[in-house]
Amino acid sequence: MGKRTFKRDKVLCKNFGKRVSDFRKSLGITQEELSFRANISPSYMSAIERGITDVTISTAKRLAKALMVGINDLFV
Repeated sequence: MGKRTFKRDKVLCKNFGKRVSDFRKSLGITQEELSFRANISPSYMSAIERGITDVTISTAKRLAKALMVGINDLFV
């Protein structure tokens, strides 16, 4: 059961990162600009978009605000 949960978590992180990347690109801003707006480091921003790290709810909330979307839009 543990491996399946982990596998789903990886998929969730990848999908979340893809959504963040898509919204960022639609705004025409760089990863660095988004990281500045969301008050996170550029390296963390890169890891989020690549789907290799999990984010906290507060980070997701800051990203949604910086991207001018609802937090739920990042998880759809």
